[in-house]
Amino acid sequence: MFDLAGLEDAHGVVARAMGPTPQYRWPTLCRSVGCEVWVKHENHTPIGSFKVRGGLVLFDELDRTGRLPERIVTATRGNHGQSIPFAARRCGVPVTVLIPRGNSVEKNEAMLGWGAELVEVGDDFEEARMEAERRAAAGEAYYVPSFHPALVRGVATYAHELFEAVRDLDTVYVPIGMGSGICGVIRTRDLMGLSTEVVGVVAARAPAVARSVAAGSIVTTDTSDTFADGMAVRMPHAEAFEVIRRGAARIVEVSEAEIAEAMCVLYRSTHNVAEGAGAAAFAGLCQEGARRAGRRVAVILSGGNVDASVFRTVLAGDVP
Repeated sequence: MFDLAGLEDAHGVVARAMGPTPQYRWPTLCRSVGCEVWVKHENHTPIGSFKVRGGLVLFDELDRTGRLPERIVTATRGNHGQSIPFAARRCGVPVTVLIPRGNSVEKNEAMLGWGAELVEVGDDFEEARMEAERRAAAGEAYYVPSFHPALVRGVATYAHELFEAVRDLDTVYVPIGMGSGICGVIRTRDLMGLSTEVVGVVAARAPAVARSVAAGSIVTTDTSDTFADGMAVRMPHAEAFEVIRRGAARIVEVSEAEIAEAMCVLYRSTHNVAEGAGAAAFAGLCQEGARRAGRRVAVILSGGNVDASVFRTVLAGDVP
């Protein structure tokens, strides 16, 4: 995917738009789980999600190679759809973002705020993605998928920050959507010669990646009905699957109730807002807490973009 030189180049690109995000050791989280817990706060980026890193690197690559398109089309449930217009507006490229019906109201508003044109298509991410690919094939725009080598290289910069700041991590828990985040963590770990195990976390109601790894080949699901929209994927990306299959120690499935409880614990312990996918890594750690006793562990809080109505439901002790 990339080498150390490519990763260092990506750091420079990202640094022109934002500083490193913090990683904190929160004592109350450590007590609740029984191990040393570090949280990588990717909710502290300009768009509230790790995805911004990938968009910046992709558009820098397109610009430097003289391949900036006249228009972009992409599909999203929200954070990728903020990253692309955030980066594209710096280059003056208009972006059309396809979203499924019933998408997050506040993520939609954020995408509009960054200058995207929003179009509702289908009932889930896969239907929106297929329409984006159709429009690109028809010559309407240049398609940017949710998984792309430049995107992975960009988001991998958070892994490098974490591994440089916190040495000798035993395990890192990473949420999985289309896979750019976990693939960036795996590749960075390998390039740095570390022995840290990487554990992927998926929603039990969107288990396509977990089932694929268990089967050793791509498995799709009919639905991905989870309120953690950043993980609502029915079809794994083939390249991401291969990286995950070879490089992840295991995949943990977390329930909707576990995700909601993790959001509550993170808020009570750190006063950080985590969206469903952002809290999933901590939910995975909580599920495996007994086997992590006494170890040094990190969780990726990948984003904090959750609708207020959903967060109110979670804080009230209910599951959206």
